Amino acid sequence: MRSLKRQGVFCRTCALAVFREMQAETLIAGWWGLLSVVITPFVLLANLGALSGIRRIPAPATPGWRPPLDPGKPVFQRPAGVLVLIPLGVLGLVVTLVTVLMLGLFPDFSESKTNLTTGSCARNDGTWTDPDLKTAPCDSADAQYRVMLPGENGCEDGDYLASPEDSADGIGRCLRPMR
Repeated sequence: MRSLKRQGVFCRTCALAVFREMQAETLIAGWWGLLSVVITPFVLLANLGALSGIRRIPAPATPGWRPPLDPGKPVFQRPAGVLVLIPLGVLGLVVTLVTVLMLGLFPDFSESKTNLTTGSCARNDGTWTDPDLKTAPCDSADAQYRVMLPGENGCEDGDYLASPEDSADGIGRCLRPMR
């Protein structure tokens, strides 16, 4: 990683040419280090401060002892402006992969909780010795059981008893078959 600074007495046209050249070089070469990936966006933004200073320089009134530099195309109309998409694409891919891996390695355990409530419907994707209860819309074909509160004598004949862990309030519910 290196930091370059050009100093001198420039007219606006020459300063713009130097700025565009250095900004294009930063767009190509500024990304290829571990810290540079983080630092380069800040450098590019800081360089915009220099550009605002360049725009405040008055235009040359008369030619000096040599003609001004050709400022060339704007930075994003140069090959460097297009090539910057490669490191940005790689960075975006890495961030996406890390995010997907983190979500895959550390799933949200609250999603696995059934959270049965009285009056809702559920389905069992497992067996009754190893249940896998999920809530389901009551008007869908997936709904197998209506969730009921146990009465004074417990669940009625033919009902199944859901574990207290499957409800938000910790009370076991009766699952009455719908068919």
